[in-house]
Amino acid sequence: MIAVVDYGVGNLFSLKSSFDAIGVRAAVTSDPSVIVSADAVVLPGVGAFGDAAEKLRASGLGDAVKKEASLGKPLLGICLGMQLLFDRSFEYGEHDGLGLIPGEIRPIAHVIPAGYKIPHIGWNSLRFRQPDCPLFEFIKDGDFVYFVHSYYATECDEYVAADAEYGVPLTAAVAKGNVFGCQFHPEKSGETGLNILRAFCRTGG
Repeated sequence: MIAVVDYGVGNLFSLKSSFDAIGVRAAVTSDPSVIVSADAVVLPGVGAFGDAAEKLRASGLGDAVKKEASLGKPLLGICLGMQLLFDRSFEYGEHDGLGLIPGEIRPIAHVIPAGYKIPHIGWNSLRFRQPDCPLFEFIKDGDFVYFVHSYYATECDEYVAADAEYGVPLTAAVAKGNVFGCQFHPEKSGETGLNILRAFCRTGG
């Protein structure tokens, strides 16, 4: 069973529907005990980093997620959920993340060329940096996925599993042991996204 963490800032219905579509049981939950009993954990998220980080802390769900990840349970962060895996974000101030992957979250406005729209919205192809990343078991280099974001992960080269070109290469997926992240939305990325979720569900053995 996959625990989809509900802390008030996720696109939970479409994510649950995606797991249903691949025949995997997923429970949307705000109960830490369900996270403990799950085979793997998904941390979704949309909105502002600081608000989401505070909700995770206040609910106790952040501690549960960190503990289970430290014990080796597979964890997948999606969009803002991926960003929360990092040390800190500089979105409207400076905010601490979960510290599961070294690095920072910075505005794409500081690095993309003039004339590129913010937020970055649309379909972009993945360029594998870690071709053997377990998330990519059922997809190929160059497959397209769907992005919606104004911030990106940086200072994390060692853990970048794939990037995507938006005037410059931006971090698209990360991996550190049993902890994975997708800046894009697998649940909105058609068959490629479903195949990424399929692959994640196999990472727990």
